[in-house]
Amino acid sequence: MKNRSFLSKLGDFAMGKGFYIVLFLCIATIGISGYYLLRTVVNDTRAAAPAGGGASVTIPDQSTANPSAPTPNVKDDTPAIPVKPPVVESTPNSQPDDPEPVKDTTPEPDTASSKETLSKVFTWPVQGAVLRDFSVETLSLDPTLGDWRTHGGLDIAAAQGVKVLSISAGTVEQIYTDGLMGTTVVVNHGGGLQSWYCNLDEDVLVEAGDLVDIGGELGTVGASAIAEVGVASHVHLETILDGQPVDPREYLK
Repeated sequence: MKNRSFLSKLGDFAMGKGFYIVLFLCIATIGISGYYLLRTVVNDTRAAAPAGGGASVTIPDQSTANPSAPTPNVKDDTPAIPVKPPVVESTPNSQPDDPEPVKDTTPEPDTASSKETLSKVFTWPVQGAVLRDFSVETLSLDPTLGDWRTHGGLDIAAAQGVKVLSISAGTVEQIYTDGLMGTTVVVNHGGGLQSWYCNLDEDVLVEAGDLVDIGGELGTVGASAIAEVGVASHVHLETILDGQPVDPREYLK
């Protein structure tokens, strides 16, 4: 047995364990061949795919993408019927959003009247002495009440029944009876100037709204001013400019 030849031993090994070795080599060869075959197929597939991946471009329909594209000319033998243009009646241009401006009827400030008033000629309401002067900044003795107080007008002596005249042209604004100053007539001369005539007889000669000239008759001297019964018969005259009392002598120079 020990003297068996090398070839016999190799034959025995091949018939024994050598069979399995050969089988393993065959399987390995098949595996390696399959790997290289699969790799070759994958590389071919990648090479055939587009570089941009799976992006697609849709080409629009030329008939809808360009509606103004000219269409083939088709000869039409039908005679054209002339169309008469519509008649448009010419109407004045109107601007409903720009109505005609409305005239402003608000009276302007009577500045001209104010200047005119200052240049008017004035006259005394009656001819007589001044019994008590205008005094609003200093106190003067009140003959009726016996105390010292202001006096907003002139007391001009005149007998009862003597006609009282408007110191200038104007409009009779008010006629009323005051609890202290008696029957009173107010004349508006314009420009903010008014003249007040107090202590008149209740039967006046004018009505509210009447226009009077310079020297126009307003009424007669009475004895209706209870607050001045201590003064001899007179007419009480006041001048009001823009709501403030002013000295009547400023107009009766």
